[in-house]
Amino acid sequence: MAAVAESLSGVPSPGDGSGAARLRRVVLVVAGLNLGYFFVEFVVALGAGSVALLADSVDFLEDAAVNLLIFIALGWPLVRRAVVGKLMAAVLLGPAVLAGWEAIERFSAPVPPQVAPLVLASIGAIVVNGFSAWLLNRVRHHGGSLSRAAFLSARNDVLVNLAIIAMGIVTAWTGSGWPDLILGCFIIVLALRAAAEVWEASEEERLAAKALAGEPLD
Repeated sequence: MAAVAESLSGVPSPGDGSGAARLRRVVLVVAGLNLGYFFVEFVVALGAGSVALLADSVDFLEDAAVNLLIFIALGWPLVRRAVVGKLMAAVLLGPAVLAGWEAIERFSAPVPPQVAPLVLASIGAIVVNGFSAWLLNRVRHHGGSLSRAAFLSARNDVLVNLAIIAMGIVTAWTGSGWPDLILGCFIIVLALRAAAEVWEASEEERLAAKALAGEPLD
């Protein structure tokens, strides 16, 4: 997540030819995979009663948004990218706020989530994140800072998924809802930070568009 702004600023231009076209196809596929699994993990999280899994679903939405922004950035002018970036940041806030509300409601009496669906969903998340990283790795020579951002994001996502599985094991052992709640709060903070980074990247693009147009900066 920490490399969101960097990945957007390092997108190659449409003039890069076939490499840019291949990159567009890959990031669109990755965006679709992440968006699809967002809904899967979101539904499973609600059914299993897991704050951590619900918060992690926001990360899939964030990855989908960033890859979609990269896809758009290869063909749209800066001023239009900036508008879309702000819309994406707003979209990211929705599930994050919902997860935060769930966490607040459970602080008085944390309820342990259902462990089996939580672990299965996290294993699926590892598969999706790993496959997405593999796809992005294949276009690393055309993506500039995108490849580094993708690897950092994939590494962090997999670590979070492993942490959720470990949390599930601890929950099954202790029967406590606190591990899920604590990990969920940590992931919510990461999601809110990602939304802020997307917003900041879009603001940088807006200012860059004004500078290119010779307009005074805010």
